[in-house]
Amino acid sequence: MSLRIVIVGAGQVGYNLSKSLAKEDYDIIVVDIDEKKCLKVKNAIDAKVVLGNGASQRTLQKIDMTNIDYFLALTSLDEINLIASKAAKTLGAKKVIARLRSTEFSHKDAILTPSDFLIDHVSHPEKAAQKEIEQLIRRTSAVEVVSFYNDKITLVGIKLETSSPLVGRSVINVKLANPFINHQSAVIYRNDDSFVPHNDTIYKRDDVVYFVSRTEDVENVQQLAGKPAFNVSNIMLVGAGKIGRLLAKSLEYDYNLKLIEKSKDKAEKYNASLSNTLMLIGNALEPDFLESENIYEMDCFIAATEDEQTNIMCSMLAKDYGVKQVIAHISTTNYIKPIRRMGIDAIVSKNVSAVNEVLKFIHTDQQEIEISRFEDIDIDSIELEVIPNCKFLRKNYTLGDLPDTICLGAIIRDSRVIIPNKKTNVLENDKLLIFLKPEYISKVENIFQ
Repeated sequence: MSLRIVIVGAGQVGYNLSKSLAKEDYDIIVVDIDEKKCLKVKNAIDAKVVLGNGASQRTLQKIDMTNIDYFLALTSLDEINLIASKAAKTLGAKKVIARLRSTEFSHKDAILTPSDFLIDHVSHPEKAAQKEIEQLIRRTSAVEVVSFYNDKITLVGIKLETSSPLVGRSVINVKLANPFINHQSAVIYRNDDSFVPHNDTIYKRDDVVYFVSRTEDVENVQQLAGKPAFNVSNIMLVGAGKIGRLLAKSLEYDYNLKLIEKSKDKAEKYNASLSNTLMLIGNALEPDFLESENIYEMDCFIAATEDEQTNIMCSMLAKDYGVKQVIAHISTTNYIKPIRRMGIDAIVSKNVSAVNEVLKFIHTDQQEIEISRFEDIDIDSIELEVIPNCKFLRKNYTLGDLPDTICLGAIIRDSRVIIPNKKTNVLENDKLLIFLKPEYISKVENIFQ
């Protein structure tokens, strides 16, 4: 019997999550007070849609909560999510996940905590985006950085410039020529399409290549791709919203940080709490203002306002001024492909981060394989354990027998990371990190589980 899931809030997070869950054949009910959002869900996926306030007992009583496995409160308002969570759990929902913008409920001195609202798991999308941006700052030549297995393994996306020594060479040729830099080419994003490369795939200029390696080897991989990391000293951050403030608090003692905020009231409100940040009141879309604040001297530019069009435009300006690393935060996934073509170095979306966090919780809780979605490159990663007597072991398969459409990126064995080659043996109880198109997930499950 498939899982029954209620999603309150059909905004970007709720809508994208409902699309992802629908691919896995779950029974989904979406609740939203906005008729247009409800219609959008109805037209996009096979889900029951309830028009109404998700924090209203009357609305929630229309659903038999005793049959609901997961209740997800994902509106943009903490108050709605908290009330909806408590009501749903009281009505009989088995597990409750809530999205919260404020971190005050998780503070050690909090008067009210998520457990007071009967919440099993809290998602903080802004904190997830902050962490992702910080990883990018510390891996300066990357377009994307994702960690797996408690940061033992890293997936790093690198765009190949004309000068890259990889351009024109095959995947296997690069591996053989660099035997001491253990890596896998998991995914290549090329001409708005993504695919899992095979040994004979030739690297091309402007490819974004997603390499898998042990975390301690990432700098060597960046060097290999011709994009070594550079030191960041001066950072310009735009937007004193939630993400901007989290970033400023975390970065202000490690870097020379300028924070630009258009609203004088907001700038004055938060200036005192950011003692080592230079708070500037101004418009990051005005070239004269950027020049007066020495945009030319910046090593990194982060656009993190709550308006994604502003973030895109000021990122393009920063790129035009020659800033080495430009990171843009966006709310929707609609602009990801065009932004990549514009040459902005890295794109972060708190909403994609939130979707992945919730998916991971559900899969782990169900003791299923863990799936992470990469919306912009149409590739999933899965984490699974090889069970005794699975098809792979029973039939004495080797890694050479696996189809080219999947990439076994890494193996965790007794807490040790192995970057495999065709001769590597897979043993029972190995933990595998695999990259593949979503349609091949069931095939991989059949082989290893």
